[in-house]
Amino acid sequence: MFQYTIGFIGTGNMGAALVRAACKGIGPQQVVVTNHTPAKAQALAKEVGCQVVLTNEEVVRQSKFIMLGVKPHILPEVLRQIAPVVKECTDQGEEKILVSMAAGVSMESIYQHLNLPDRVPVLRIMPNTPAAIGKGMTLIHPECCKPELVDEFETIMAQSGRFDRIGENLADAAGAASGCVPAFAYLFMEGLADGAVMAGVPRQKAMTYVAQAVLGAASLVLESGQHPGALKDAVCSPGGSTIVGISKLEEGGLRSACIQAVAGSAEKNKQLGK
Repeated sequence: MFQYTIGFIGTGNMGAALVRAACKGIGPQQVVVTNHTPAKAQALAKEVGCQVVLTNEEVVRQSKFIMLGVKPHILPEVLRQIAPVVKECTDQGEEKILVSMAAGVSMESIYQHLNLPDRVPVLRIMPNTPAAIGKGMTLIHPECCKPELVDEFETIMAQSGRFDRIGENLADAAGAASGCVPAFAYLFMEGLADGAVMAGVPRQKAMTYVAQAVLGAASLVLESGQHPGALKDAVCSPGGSTIVGISKLEEGGLRSACIQAVAGSAEKNKQLGK
């Protein structure tokens, strides 16, 4: 019988964000982690209060949900390593659910690398780093997992933010729209703050004003359900300063750059899975 509800193999930036969310949601006593650099896992465990083990196999033995938080090119090796333990545990009647957050790696590829006679439940997810503070967006591809297990996973990770269940055929594109966009937003905010500094606003105040404005704008889109274009129009008074700024953004190709950024990231996700 498993000792922990959820175990994490890999504690990089994304894995650590989900560890924090899980510890807030179900309590650190139900969470275990490991990392190829033990000191990194130990530092995170000290911060959040969860447990540490030294091997991937031990995470599998002791956990019901196994979070595979490793890079796409490392995932095949990890799957081959843990496959015998997964088989041993499932042969003994223990339920093991594998959860992959590796961009571009399909569920079919995961099953091929596991190479087991019977298919264990697999969830493929695409989270983003704001999950660490409960503001994340996690996409879930539930095709290879029973609905009740998906429900359980969402309950475990409820403190990470929002969830959406979509078909794996949308994985690469939707993953770019949620997983990559925080980095794009940080770059956008940094540029806006630089503009404010250029105009004379102190740096720290500029960052605060811009971040709060972006947070408020995003919240208004989600809560109102209105199209961003309509909300933009509501801010732009005729002959006012905002429409001048909009003109400058359009002149610089912001809209086209955003389209190309997401499309390019989606294409890269496809390549990662090959």
